Amino acid sequence: MEKLYTDLAEVYEAMYKTFINYHDEYNFYNKIIKRFNATHLLEIGSGTGNLASYFIKNGVTYSGLDYSKEMISIAQKKVPNGKFIKGDMRSFHLKQPVQAIIMTGRTISYLLPNIDVKSTFKTIYENLKERGVFCFDFIDARAFIPEISKEKKVIHTAMYNGTKYCRESIWNLNLKYGMDFLWYSKYFKEVENEWIEIGKDTSIIRAFSKEEIEIFLTITGFEIKDIIKKESYAFPTYVVIAQKP
Repeated sequence: MEKLYTDLAEVYEAMYKTFINYHDEYNFYNKIIKRFNATHLLEIGSGTGNLASYFIKNGVTYSGLDYSKEMISIAQKKVPNGKFIKGDMRSFHLKQPVQAIIMTGRTISYLLPNIDVKSTFKTIYENLKERGVFCFDFIDARAFIPEISKEKKVIHTAMYNGTKYCRESIWNLNLKYGMDFLWYSKYFKEVENEWIEIGKDTSIIRAFSKEEIEIFLTITGFEIKDIIKKESYAFPTYVVIAQKP
């Protein structure tokens, strides 16, 4: 969803703050990294910094990595004491390895070819300390792909700072890279009781089976600690906890 993270970054900020309870997200991931006694964290796909402030406020040494300079610009304004890096999750190098890396919001879905998934996991492995934890979520292909086999239209609305927004989404199977699908969306803002179109976006999104994820983690050296079902505003989702030996 390239435009959502660039031209429509402000719309992203408005809508996703109502879709996702970031306090609950923080508590969920913080409990996991605490299990591994991690205090140095990198968040991949840090977006507009919605989790950053929670981690920093609670004593975690936090860095965020994102590919979108527009998203980073918003994050830096919201969390001026946060460290945000523009980078590609498939290939980055931290000055010092960290104890934990999280990748939330189904960021893995934007990795389409298998080689990109492998490169990302390998890069994450190399930037973790020994016994470091890698935690991420993914769309469950087994549950979701049959659901959209004949196209599916979904409408999400959100109220933010007194303005009402709407997103119309259409999901169609693509199946070029694996269990992937096309996501067409239109964004609207309510002005004087009328919906005004403010943008369009098209993207290819990949869902995964648990078996695929397990293979990618194994061939890049990770030990799988747990795979957990997690509630999500739109997609059937799993969260994976893996560790560098």
